[in-house]
Amino acid sequence: MGTIYRTRARLRDIGALAAATLAVGASFGAITIAYGLPAWVPVVMSVLIFAGGAQFLAVGLLAAGNPIAAVLAGLLLNARHLPFGLAVADTIGPRWRDRLVGSHLMTDETVAFALAESDPAARRRTYWTVGATLFVTWNTGVVLGVLLGGATGDPDALGLDAAFPAGLIALILPSLRDRETRLAAVTGAAVAVLLTPVLPAGLPVMCALLGLAVLFRPGRPRPPAEAEPLARPGPSAGAEPSARSPRPAETGSSAAVLAADPDDATASADAATEDKCR
Repeated sequence: MGTIYRTRARLRDIGALAAATLAVGASFGAITIAYGLPAWVPVVMSVLIFAGGAQFLAVGLLAAGNPIAAVLAGLLLNARHLPFGLAVADTIGPRWRDRLVGSHLMTDETVAFALAESDPAARRRTYWTVGATLFVTWNTGVVLGVLLGGATGDPDALGLDAAFPAGLIALILPSLRDRETRLAAVTGAAVAVLLTPVLPAGLPVMCALLGLAVLFRPGRPRPPAEAEPLARPGPSAGAEPSARSPRPAETGSSAAVLAADPDDATASADAATEDKCR
């Protein structure tokens, strides 16, 4: 029952995210047409680039007549996909076809949904399900936005701009139970917020990686080392017994008597024999 409940909850979350993606994609198509760009630009860009927020930034710069800045800004904003790729490299698959298609479907939401799964098979299945769903819904929304023109309006006015951050926060909450992870996340978020007013778009997100520096701070508690098994007492390897060492049979009072006086040792042995005969 627990597995069925988690599956239903996951599908419900993916469906809600897909609905928001459809609306935001329609808004992107409509805004692109409002900028006076040809109708094929948002469609081709969404199919070949599929970069979400970077596309909004790019069409604004294209409308302003600065295509070089649009390309550079898109590369800068999507530089976060480099650590994303390292995190889900095994999830995507070993074949080149899987890596090419999987990297094209990579988004913040796809990576977050996949990393929320602990089982490798479920993680791979979730990655491809979310990636394919968002790709289809985004491009469908873009086409609808182009066809409808400016009827969809600005997604900020509908509050859709908060749907994606809210979904990501909900996905990473279980990981914040660990104190070190929580400290790194809070530090990175604070760095990004402080640098947002002074840096171009995209850079504050990259600077949030500075939050990982708290993991190398002096005095950070280290995990306890595993205790090594105690060595069994005994002679060291290769050591030969000493010629003067008494044999096990010689230990005790008899050995002490022998070491003191041989005549006394003989008398003691005779006395012991008489006691046995009695």
